[in-house]
Parts: sequence; structure tokens; C-alpha cells
Amino acid sequence: MASYCIIDDDPAVRAMLEQIIEGSGLGEVVGTARGGEEGVRVVAETSPDIVLIDWLMPDQDGLETLERLRSQGFGGACIMISQIEDQEMVGEAYRSGIEFFLRKPINRIEVESVLSKVSEHAELSRYLKELRTSLSRLEGFGRTAGRSDTPAAKRRGAAEVLRPIYMNLGILGEAGCVDMTTIMEGLIRRGVSSDFPPLRQLYEEAAALRVGQRRDIEREAKAVEQRIRRTVSAALTHLASIGLTDYGNPKFEHYAPLYFDFEDVRAKMKEIDEAHGEGRTKVSIKKFLQVMYLDMQDGMERD
Repeated sequence: MASYCIIDDDPAVRAMLEQIIEGSGLGEVVGTARGGEEGVRVVAETSPDIVLIDWLMPDQDGLETLERLRSQGFGGACIMISQIEDQEMVGEAYRSGIEFFLRKPINRIEVESVLSKVSEHAELSRYLKELRTSLSRLEGFGRTAGRSDTPAAKRRGAAEVLRPIYMNLGILGEAGCVDMTTIMEGLIRRGVSSDFPPLRQLYEEAAALRVGQRRDIEREAKAVEQRIRRTVSAALTHLASIGLTDYGNPKFEHYAPLYFDFEDVRAKMKEIDEAHGEGRTKVSIKKFLQVMYLDMQDGMERD
């Protein structure tokens, strides 16, 4: 769950944003500040994932505050709050490194939509950072134990690492698993770190391995997309079913919030509980594949 700090000189705006964030289950507000100077101090003390900064404040404006935060090592996401409509100034704000703009007066739907996207990205970034830290420790341990020159060929392959993940997600045997394994192996060869390729590109690359360079690659890419979408939906249904039976089940606790937005998991649980049949709960395929790639990387580094 993402943590937030709100920097705004208007107490009503601070209160409204805090209520939206915590009332909608978007995360926790760990600090608030009435101005830029105070905000820099509060961010340093609380280390939030996301900072919401008012552009126009009495002591220093939002861009100055953002610049100071960056200079002091803050690497989280920043969202600017403002009534400013000038496109040149808005462009300057984006060039300074903000993620999104929130317009005043505050609109609940807009806030929830923007923060949901930024929160998802922040969680993935945090997970990636934790994995990199873990992998660095493993590499250090390997050097200490005299195993730093272990050939990569001796590491577990993608298919071997993915098999227990598929089992725990309840999708082993689904047609889409073959496509996902192909995609994961391609990402390993490419050495993807932070810039995850577009889904369309991944589907087309997987399709090309199936049909070569013939004209039906586009059609096969659509088939790949449909198989993966059905498989991800099956994983969501499996985890939601476990959650309904045993909310404290370790598989549910680990995989449900990791691979899916918990709002989607709760919606699927409600759908199953009320016997609505096959619903239209939307899931992020890109997040699912991103997390699977990170999970696989972690598994491939283990002995």
C-alpha cells in the first residue's frame, strides 16, 4: 500500500485529499505540511512513496519544493496540484519531473483515477528496488562463498521457475501459460530492467516464434493476447475463490495483492459470492506480466 505526503497551504484541500486517499483505500497519508519549507522536512522524516504538492504557496512554490526534494535524494513520485491552465507552465512542471497534474477545485473521481495509476507504478518500483537489493545480497553471498563464477547455464531456467508460480496462481495447464513463458524467456534474453516493452510488442514477438514471418503474425498476436487475458482472468478467479474460503491463506495473502489490484480481487470475490457468473472485472495484464517477470528473476537467482 502506497504512502503519501500532502503539501498544501489550504487546510480544506489537505483534509479532502487525505479523506479521499484513505477513504478509498488508496494508501496511507503519513504526513502533511502547510508550505514548501515544512514539506521538505516532513518528507525527509516520513519517506513517502508519493508526494502531492500545491504549485502556489506563500513561502516557496511547488517547483522549488520539488527541486529541493530531489536534491535531498527523494526518489518517489510527485503530483502537482494547481488551478494554473497555462500550457507552457504545465509543460515546465512535467519537465521538472512531476508524474501528473491534479486540477483545483479537487474532483474525487479524478483524484482516485490519478492516484490509483501513480500508486500502482510506485508499488512496482518499490518491489523492483527490493528485488534488486535482494539480488545484490545474493551476489555478494555468492562471491563470499567462492561461487561468483557459476555459469548462467546452471541457473534454473524460466520454465522451471515459472511452473510453481503457475501452480500457485491456479493456472498450470492453461494455454496462455505457454505464451507467457515464451514472453518471459524473451525478456530474459533482452535483459529488461526498468522500461517494460509495450504489450503489443510482446504479443507480436511471441506470435512470430509460433508462425515465423508470415502474414498471419498479426492474427496470431491477437490470439496470444486472448489466451493470456483468459489465463490472467483464471488466476484472478482462483485467488478470489481461495480468499472467500480462507482469507488468511498464504497463497491468497501473497499472490492476490502482488499480481492484482486489490480492488479487482474484492470485486471478483463479490462476483463469485453473489453467483453472478462470469463477470467483467478488469485487470491490468501489463502489471501481471511485470510482476511475473520480477518474480521469475528472483527465482532464477536462487539455488
